[in-house]
Amino acid sequence: MASITIRNLDDQVKALLRVRAAEHHRSMEEEARMILRQAVGPKPSSRNLAEIAQAYFGPDNGVDLELPSRGPGREPPSFD
Repeated sequence: MASITIRNLDDQVKALLRVRAAEHHRSMEEEARMILRQAVGPKPSSRNLAEIAQAYFGPDNGVDLELPSRGPGREPPSFD
């Protein structure tokens, strides 16, 4: 594992890091590691479920489903 030293860190930033670490029940060092992992890690996908399904199962991947035609809805039940 690598080590890193951060020089000239503002006292206010250090104090806020200490508070944030305490709120998450972690050491300041572990809290800083978590913040760095989140900052440089993979970004969550902004695609929705329909776009993901289309990417895996769409016509570009050999799946071309014919949608059934839609007719009028059923009559609502009568409680007379």
